[in-house]
Amino acid sequence: KMTSILRNYWRLSRNLSFATPKCYAIASPLLIRCNTTTTSESKTDKTETRPTIRKPSHVDVDRLINFGRYINDCLPKYIQQVQLAAGDELELLITPDGIIPTFLVYNLLSLRYNSRIRVKTYTDELTPVDSLHRVFQAADWYEREIWDMFGVFFSNHPDLRRILTDYGFEGHPLRKDFPLSGYVEVRYDDEHKRIVIEPLELTQEFRKFELAAPWEQFPNFRDAPAIAEPISKKK
Repeated sequence: KMTSILRNYWRLSRNLSFATPKCYAIASPLLIRCNTTTTSESKTDKTETRPTIRKPSHVDVDRLINFGRYINDCLPKYIQQVQLAAGDELELLITPDGIIPTFLVYNLLSLRYNSRIRVKTYTDELTPVDSLHRVFQAADWYEREIWDMFGVFFSNHPDLRRILTDYGFEGHPLRKDFPLSGYVEVRYDDEHKRIVIEPLELTQEFRKFELAAPWEQFPNFRDAPAIAEPISKKK
């Protein structure tokens, strides 16, 4: 009897389609039961692997325009212009004098008390910041690096010297106003067998500065239309 029951279930399962439930017989010494499993007919959403370019939504563009006008009404002193770039990217143009140029963040960890403190402050190139060397001696080299790269002056620091650049280096390399080419040229002189520092000399092919952006030298971007569209501040 057991063999005939299993044979009937096997024939029945072969005649059923894949979308219909399938029955499987489970035999035990005292009980024969049937388990039913179903397959999901709904297809899973496939993740797009190819880049897709979609047109900007008019609803989203209207929301960005209203949001830009709202920010302009809240901060009329600092915002010069509100514009849309690439169709659906909101850009706010502000004056450099309206912001404090340097934003300083301290992330401090105390191993003794198992606690963290984050201190945030603003400063400029003329206003010094109190050093934390008396509280955290490990802040010594970090503050020297900030002074070397960004020009933030720390008062009451025991040894505030440059730590990454050479002696006599002019300027601070990671600042936005630091020129990309630098001020001097460093090279090795075979005649003197040492490193020499000379005034910066650009080669002839890099002396053409009539382009507004470096990528305009490519033909595809040379005659491209303007990507930014100004937004009227009044509704």
